[in-house]
Amino acid sequence: MSELVGIVGASGTGKSTSMGHIPELGIAGLNPEETFVINVMGKPLPFKGWKAKYEDGKNYFSTTDAKTILAALAKIKDMPNIKNIVLDDYQYVMANEFVQKATTKGFDKFAIMAKNAYDVLNTSRMLRDDQKVIVLTHSEDVMIDGKSFKKIKTIGKMLDEKVTLEGLFTVLLFTDVEYDDKAQTATYSFVTNRTDEYQAKSPVGMFDNIKIPNDLGLVVSKIDEYNHG
Repeated sequence: MSELVGIVGASGTGKSTSMGHIPELGIAGLNPEETFVINVMGKPLPFKGWKAKYEDGKNYFSTTDAKTILAALAKIKDMPNIKNIVLDDYQYVMANEFVQKATTKGFDKFAIMAKNAYDVLNTSRMLRDDQKVIVLTHSEDVMIDGKSFKKIKTIGKMLDEKVTLEGLFTVLLFTDVEYDDKAQTATYSFVTNRTDEYQAKSPVGMFDNIKIPNDLGLVVSKIDEYNHG
């Protein structure tokens, strides 16, 4: 089985940036020769020279359709050089289908949307043992026992009540941004384990600190180091 890794956070908090090689930010990023990006919304990737590194049909693909993503995953599974698959803006698989079916009456549409969203993640767990599927997706705030927590953003209640998407991940990191008003700078991080605000999780000893740089290259190397000793 492949490994499912989640990166959850609000827009503009460093999710997509974390896959690029950005020396000025100290981000190693992912090796494009070993990485395939499924870009749900087709937005330009936020790092310099991305078009030269990710070529459509070779290691890059854009679609909002769940079934098309499933077909793409089946093909990527057999690409021996690909070790990392990035599913960017996963939440729009649900959101776009919701908008397309906005005028469709009845509750069956929510069951179909939930199944499609679940199938993408579940299939992502069934690829090669040496592959990781890194899911970048938005967060939302919910109240649990009177406290506010951030979780994976979904459409409708079925995925939350019947599935709980967070349970499909062994490694689930949340983005965090600390602002320095005096210096007018921001520090972008991934939260590696649960706090009062974030429902993050990772195995004990995988990461050295509760916060690490928002660098998917670092995340992948730490997971490999943990898995293989």
